[in-house]
Amino acid sequence: MTTITGTNAITLLNAAHNALRTAVAHIPADGWDLPTPCEHWNVTQVLQHATGDQIAYAAAIGVGPWPSEDPFQPSGSIDGDAAALLEQALTASATAFATVDADAEQVPVPLPQGPLPLWIAAGAAALDAAVHAWDIAVATGRPSPLTAQDAEQLLAVAKQIVEPLRAYGAYAPELPIPADAAPTTTLLAYLGRPAAWTPRA
Repeated sequence: MTTITGTNAITLLNAAHNALRTAVAHIPADGWDLPTPCEHWNVTQVLQHATGDQIAYAAAIGVGPWPSEDPFQPSGSIDGDAAALLEQALTASATAFATVDADAEQVPVPLPQGPLPLWIAAGAAALDAAVHAWDIAVATGRPSPLTAQDAEQLLAVAKQIVEPLRAYGAYAPELPIPADAAPTTTLLAYLGRPAAWTPRA
């Protein structure tokens, strides 16, 4: 089983933030309304959700306000520069987690589970950013930003938080996972996403 420390989780969070930045930077001018693996949400809505979630993680720790828009009811309309708004959210999240001791066991999070050890709390924020980076990347025809190593660590985090969240609709039901599946395929299937996703006809 993959072991993660608080320090590992912060590194993972930084990588996930960078993946999300890159995915958003490559959204084509006509790509904002494209469908995504998040059923019923287009690229703009996934970005709004991902941005709101990072703001919420920061706010839970005490850095900045809570999201002004419900991340689970994204409007599909962004007021301002999308990349700048995302950067504000990622900066707030990174700043907030940087204030937490690496061995902290009670880190506030915007999840129904309540405070969690840093490796799970920062890992949960990383999981959110990384998977939504994947959503946007594949929706816009870009390569998957998930590496095998990151996927293994993110799966270890997912196993700690996802099951209770399925009841809230935060994650789809788990898909069948082949015994010889690659780490990225395993992670995505556990989260209810097919690794070979394509838009519906």
